[in-house]
Amino acid sequence: MNPTPKNLPVAVVTGGARGIGLAIGQWFLANGYRITLVDVDEATLAATAARLHNPEKVMCLPCDVSSEASVDAVMAKIHVQFGRIDALVNNAGIAVFKPIGETTFAEWRSVLSVNLDGAFLCTQACVPYMLKNAAQAGNSRGAVVNIASISGLRASTLRVAYGTSKAAIIALTRQQAVELGNAGIRCNAVAPGPVDTDMSKLVHSVAIRSDYYDAIPLNRYGSTDEIASVVGFLCSAGASYVNGQVLAVDGGFDASGVGLPTLRKAV
Repeated sequence: MNPTPKNLPVAVVTGGARGIGLAIGQWFLANGYRITLVDVDEATLAATAARLHNPEKVMCLPCDVSSEASVDAVMAKIHVQFGRIDALVNNAGIAVFKPIGETTFAEWRSVLSVNLDGAFLCTQACVPYMLKNAAQAGNSRGAVVNIASISGLRASTLRVAYGTSKAAIIALTRQQAVELGNAGIRCNAVAPGPVDTDMSKLVHSVAIRSDYYDAIPLNRYGSTDEIASVVGFLCSAGASYVNGQVLAVDGGFDASGVGLPTLRKAV
């Protein structure tokens, strides 16, 4: 017997109107979940809702993840509408690409408030609803995946706020895993390397893309679907014993270290 929509698990994806977040939402939808896409960009979110057009299984809600009141209201609405929350993906994020000396405190705080505070607030708001879920196999009551970045694992220029926020996300993930794991909620992080998104196509010049190709052993950017499939796995029963981990999905970028292109060409 096929489950009715009301019995399907529910995944919440922040920053879900486009790019990686939308791909993650579509992965969940294709794998038997109902989804809520949350985003501050109301126009793009409305266009995404119209394109998906599946009111039984898809809900799109505007939300400022840096606002506690906004987050609490949205999570309560999701629970009222769908009756449960099984997976949370904290994907919402912004970036300011400037040298340290030119980055203002206001820019610093803006990045940290969305990237770090947002993940904290959304998880805090979701956990009480996850705890209401009936215990599943392995005593799993829910899963949280925080989207970090390769910039949280290795420093790079022009990313003082962004890189710091993503390194903090990794630390937050481990803290959450240690405490929430006791309640059957698993918390992990995915650290994408360069990914082909509309945003990267706008900000990465031909020269920058060429540099990344040289530095990445697989010699290419990742796709949004490749990130989504890893996130989906971490939320699935197949990852029921995975907790507190950071998985770089980067084509080997982090593992390559200095990875001198001239030397690699000889292999």
